Formats: sequence, C-alpha cells, structure tokens
Amino acid sequence: MSDSESSVAPSLNEANRAALLRVAEASVRQGLVGRRPPGVDLEKFDEALREPRATFVTLKLHSQLRGCIGTLEPVRPLVDDVAQNAYGAAFGDPRFPGVLYHEVDQLTYHISVLTPAAPLSFTSESDLLSQVRPSIDGLILEEPTQEKRGTFLPAVWETIPDPQRFLTQLKIKAGLDASYWSDTLRVSRYQCESIH
Repeated sequence: MSDSESSVAPSLNEANRAALLRVAEASVRQGLVGRRPPGVDLEKFDEALREPRATFVTLKLHSQLRGCIGTLEPVRPLVDDVAQNAYGAAFGDPRFPGVLYHEVDQLTYHISVLTPAAPLSFTSESDLLSQVRPSIDGLILEEPTQEKRGTFLPAVWETIPDPQRFLTQLKIKAGLDASYWSDTLRVSRYQCESIH
C-alpha cells in the first residue's frame, strides 16, 4: 500500500472497513435493479459508521477508472454516505455511462474517508506550494468570485507527483486557467483513510 493510499492512521476497525465495502457493492448491485440507491438501516451498523463523515467512492474496472463521486463535507452518516456515493459513482458520474450488468462482478471498490478540511493561509503560489504535502494532502481549491471549485484526493499524487503540476491540474479541474492566481483564491487540505 502506498503512502497516498493511506495518508492517515486507520480510524475504523477491520470489521467496519469490510462492512463499508459490502455496502458499496450492495448499493451498485441494487442500483442495477432498482435504479436508485438503497436505503440504509443505520441501526444495523456500528456506532462508528453512523457518525457524519465525508467520503469518496471510486470504482475501477480492470484497473481503469469507472466512476468516482463523493462529498467534501460530512452531511450524512458515514455508511449512508458510502451507499449514496457508490451509487453515484456507478450511475451518476457524467464522465462515464452507467455500470452494466456484465461489469458488476469485475468492479473493484476504493473508499476514501475524509478528515475535516482545514483552510491554508498563504501569501503567494510559492508559499502555498511550500505547505502542500505530496502523497498526504488532498486539496480543495475555490475561487468564490467565479463560483469555481475543484478537489484532488491524495491518491491523485500517484499520477501527478509534482506539486506545481498537481496545483495546475487542480486549477484546470476547477474551471480556471492553468496560470490563474488571485488574492481571493482559497485552498483547504484534508487527508483520507483509504479502504479497498
């Protein structure tokens, strides 16, 4: 397991981690039949899985991205967030068509449980880059004056290991020019517990 796949110490025990993977898979399978995410009976899950947490669920097919959807703020219980985001990754990622029946047995699931995002204070792009920790930090970049926002999970460091390029690609993802800079730009960082 690389550093970027587990950038924080696990907060969930193995049983809870396994339960989340089962929920993610069940959500996708239910989606094939019901075309909507399944309801989650919170009483059936450990208290740690009922705490509000933000998550991303990434689906891969033959090691290739097949969908990724998530939340940046803890808006619902962890287990419910995973169920909703697994369904979204399978059927709601605009980059891909919905998962098909013949693909479901070949999917692999990766759940990222996010720590709360912490805003960074910086005076310039070089100051910002000096604070970013490759393979550890996920970043949220926001330009409120243009209502632009984007994020890269810590796992993205595996494909974009250079901090300058990481930030440039994040600007582009947020809908900004690669060289964009402004005093109103906001950047927060978070880490992930990785489950797969």
